[in-house]
Amino acid sequence: MFFAILESFRSALAAIFANRLRSFLTTLGIIIGVASVIGVVSVTGGMSAFIGDSFASLGANSLTIQSYTPFEDLMKGTRSRLTPEDLELIEKRGEGIASITPVLEANRSSQLKYGPQTAYSLIMGTTYAYQDVSQSYTQFGRFLAQSDNLTRRRIAVIGEDVRENLNLPENPVNEYVELSGEWFKIVGLLEPMGDIMGQSRDNIVLVPYSTMVSILGNQAQTDIGIQLSLTPTANPELVISQLTTLLRNAHDLSSIEDNDFRVQTAEQLMEQFDQILGTLTLVIGGIVSISLLVGGIGIMNIMLVSVTERTREIGICKAIGAKSHHILMQFLIEALLLSLLGGIVGLATGYGLGSLISSNIPDFPPASVPLWAAALALGFSGFVGILFGILPAAKAAKLDPIDALRYE
Repeated sequence: MFFAILESFRSALAAIFANRLRSFLTTLGIIIGVASVIGVVSVTGGMSAFIGDSFASLGANSLTIQSYTPFEDLMKGTRSRLTPEDLELIEKRGEGIASITPVLEANRSSQLKYGPQTAYSLIMGTTYAYQDVSQSYTQFGRFLAQSDNLTRRRIAVIGEDVRENLNLPENPVNEYVELSGEWFKIVGLLEPMGDIMGQSRDNIVLVPYSTMVSILGNQAQTDIGIQLSLTPTANPELVISQLTTLLRNAHDLSSIEDNDFRVQTAEQLMEQFDQILGTLTLVIGGIVSISLLVGGIGIMNIMLVSVTERTREIGICKAIGAKSHHILMQFLIEALLLSLLGGIVGLATGYGLGSLISSNIPDFPPASVPLWAAALALGFSGFVGILFGILPAAKAAKLDPIDALRYE
């Protein structure tokens, strides 16, 4: 039996290489289908791994609370808000909280100036607790202090991208930058933190929360964010449940009204992103699988032509003792090899395309193909070959040797 299988492989390879161009064109549908799937998976896989590492750096025990306004309400001109009173409520009655800080983003010009240099950045007002909550640390100088917030000091802690964009010295501490027409003294430079979902975490300027409130003036009645970290023994689900109850009661929401805020962990944000990527991959994979089916039909068509061309060869084989299952095996293995060769070429091509796309997009994570994706692509290619190779193989096996020898 082993010898029969080995001989079938040899005959199948000989037939494939005897018609190289036809074999390549036959497998083209398989190649395109597999290359498309692997190209998409390699790009999304690399992005998912990169963003997973980025979210992990936020800390597994951190929570983010933000206001949430449904699209219908936005169209009506209404907007939900989180207020300093909400922050105070959580500080007083929240359980399992290690550190908590407000985050107030500038909602107008975020232009920075340093001499002739101009840059745009995310300006955030926060407190000294932001360092523990976000795991942000300085490489030069110091972080925000509690006294900075009490005295509304015009000081700033900047990210690495801001330093580069403004062409500041390597150690920018004690330099002054202009923000909203006022001068701020740089007291610290943050360590590089990388990107999350394409957004740089290093293009940021942190100022004392009270200073940001005074700069915004009447605009301070805006929406704040709340970030907090939990104690090691705290149960995140229980804390989220308690905070949800506190805020719903504070906002006078009835039992039939939806939350006008969201409490999320870094893990939940990552899960949401994975769901989006997973859905995108499935949709594209489903569309591209049509190409694999077309490729399978092409293999079946060529194998039927091959059976017709090799009718006398089949008759001779049967006349000298070959059994029907030997003929069936030979043509089935030939169809399987065609589809697997197409799958292998498509796998290499898809990874190459994914790497090319990743390398040509600035700050994009490198392409990555999970082992399961490669195995699934090759497995599905082999399945297509067997599925569409059965009919031609069965036709060849059923040929009568006498009729086959008479075939012209």
